[in-house]
Amino acid sequence: MEIEAALACLAALAQPTRLEAFRLLVRHEPEGLPAGDIARTLCVPQNTLSAHLNVLSQAKLVLSARAGRSIVYRADLARLNALARFLAEDCCGGATCAPADSLAAIKCESHE
Repeated sequence: MEIEAALACLAALAQPTRLEAFRLLVRHEPEGLPAGDIARTLCVPQNTLSAHLNVLSQAKLVLSARAGRSIVYRADLARLNALARFLAEDCCGGATCAPADSLAAIKCESHE
């Protein structure tokens, strides 16, 4: 991951509602959640949530797919892994270590 991409991810997550939304989506992997369910769970108006999800999408932290009349959002665990690897790549003087390897091991069955 390049520094600009990491900064985009970190900036997107540096807002309470977006961080809560992302963490909620991580908890609901691999099935994801419709936008309306996210808004109700977080007690956020749908138009406000839409703006937050757009920021997360621009940072490529969430994926979306239409399911009937709803849009289902999912956390992009590959992007989360890339960010974790970027943050830990200089751990132990740049040597590959167990903590850095374990950070990159976030997986769901549907992502394998």
